[in-house]
Amino acid sequence: MKLSGVMPALVTPFDANDKVDFKAFEKLLTALRAAGVTGWVPMGSTGEYFSMSNAEREEVLKFVKDFANEGEALIAGTNAPATREVIENTLRAKEIGYDTVLLATPFYTRPTQEELLAHYRAVLDATDVNLILYNYPYKDGVEIGFELMDALADDPRVIGIKESSGSLQRAVDIHARYKGRIDLVSGSDDIALDFMFWGADCWICGPANCMAAACVDLDRTFRSGDLAAAREKMTVLYRAMNILESGKFVQKIKYGCELQGTPVGKCRAPLGELTEQEKADFRAAVAPILDR
Repeated sequence: MKLSGVMPALVTPFDANDKVDFKAFEKLLTALRAAGVTGWVPMGSTGEYFSMSNAEREEVLKFVKDFANEGEALIAGTNAPATREVIENTLRAKEIGYDTVLLATPFYTRPTQEELLAHYRAVLDATDVNLILYNYPYKDGVEIGFELMDALADDPRVIGIKESSGSLQRAVDIHARYKGRIDLVSGSDDIALDFMFWGADCWICGPANCMAAACVDLDRTFRSGDLAAAREKMTVLYRAMNILESGKFVQKIKYGCELQGTPVGKCRAPLGELTEQEKADFRAAVAPILDR
């Protein structure tokens, strides 16, 4: 599987009764396809998987799988705090039709590197899927170290790492160490252009839910070789990406969907609502993007 283009880390729409809103979901996915995304990544942290039941997760995975066209990549988030549950989630995703999963480190437990390596190997041994590692130490409390990546780099089913550390140095290191073995996937949205320069052909992007056209345009402009134009487009995107990283990420993404004309409802608790000032700040940041 070749990872390429912009793939939205999908939000999960909820209706006024706090149920998954599949009509809103279809409208969102249709708009994202029209914007030029290359695949779908449901049930990640942007999708609020942590607040959903197993039945709801399966419904979402099935819905996105049924919506997808041939040639559009499908990557399922199957995270959980325990290895056993990750394996169960991954097997269910495989049955639904996902051949690739995105796995962060197990949350809350803060495993050692040795425990984390054993965790990933257990998932690989118990399932027949491709694996994209997900490094997000700010949120998960554990970094996927290079010794762990060294141990997995020659496994043909470990195909990439979504790097959300925000460290450009790590992106350069990953490119230098693992080119041709583990693909660098951009997950640090405010420095996405830098990641592209250092070999990231794929961007798994939460902000694409509400600004897909601009993200796809940046990706295509960079691939065309027009680096000056790509820099200008990243400059326009940067303020919005930066304010997203300042906190209440999912709430702001969902508010951005509302501004874009594809409302997806509110977040589930414990995620709270944006203040009027937070809405105003984000609205001002995305105005140049949504108006393009």
